[in-house]
Amino acid sequence: MSLKPEVKVLLEAFANNPVSPLEQLPLEEARKGYEQSSKLMSRADKLAKTEDRKINGFKGEIDIRIYTPQGAGESKLPAVVYYHGGGWVIGSIETHDALCHTLSNEAKCIVVSVDYSLAPESKFPAAVEDSYLAAKWVFENAAELNIDKNFIAVAGDSAGGNLAAVVSYLAVERQTPSIAYQMLFYPSTGFEYTPSYEKYGEGYYLTKSTMNWFREQYLNTPADTQNPLAAPMLIPDDITPQLPPAFIMTAELDPLCDGGEHYAMKLQNAGVETEYVCVPGMLHGFLGMTEFLPDGKKAIKDAAEAFKKRSSLKPVE
Repeated sequence: MSLKPEVKVLLEAFANNPVSPLEQLPLEEARKGYEQSSKLMSRADKLAKTEDRKINGFKGEIDIRIYTPQGAGESKLPAVVYYHGGGWVIGSIETHDALCHTLSNEAKCIVVSVDYSLAPESKFPAAVEDSYLAAKWVFENAAELNIDKNFIAVAGDSAGGNLAAVVSYLAVERQTPSIAYQMLFYPSTGFEYTPSYEKYGEGYYLTKSTMNWFREQYLNTPADTQNPLAAPMLIPDDITPQLPPAFIMTAELDPLCDGGEHYAMKLQNAGVETEYVCVPGMLHGFLGMTEFLPDGKKAIKDAAEAFKKRSSLKPVE
């Protein structure tokens, strides 16, 4: 396989990095290292106005950051409730600040980024319930936030994509809030070992050992792998047709690529309008590597265009 020059340079830099893999570091050091690297790899202009707040989560308060795009007037805007990646163990509002700034400005929407509880301090399903409650809070407070209640989407990358898919499911099962769209970027959708997991599980940034470590921190027992709140591929067949339309983006050189594609097929087969895109030659996490991978910038813009196209179909409240 011929790697793109910029991807080859990045992989060589990762290989020559003297820092130990995440799973070999003390937890706080792993989190700090991820935050530092994210700020080096993805630097967006401060395009949107931001406001930090605290809301009630599953077992206490959680932080959110609200992004309002440049040029927003008094008319209500569509919204995205965004869940960051990081294997349910690392990551924060800060690690995905650049992405949320860009998404808000490009999609002309309000983005609410959610600092859900992390494992292992808060194991499954704490992150799920925090994520659900955040989406419900946005829906219930739409008027105050100047959000069009008719178009609230959920979105996330990697573990955050997993949470966005699960929140879409819970919103149907619990009959609130109304979710109009789901945007999943290289999501974790299940725990089976797929061909892409085996093919790209070493030497392509995200490794099998790191993924196994994330799962061990997040899940309580192996039985949780069969719970649809952890593995959206297992969402019941009677619920799947009721899920919101989806935009699913994967990366070709990603162990999670097959999982995202299989989930897109699950939705499509159930009659859910789903746009699936696999970005060739890209790594897991490439939306957060825009300083080195120009395809990441283009992908965020493509996702924003898909969002604007979908949101324009909904009447404003």
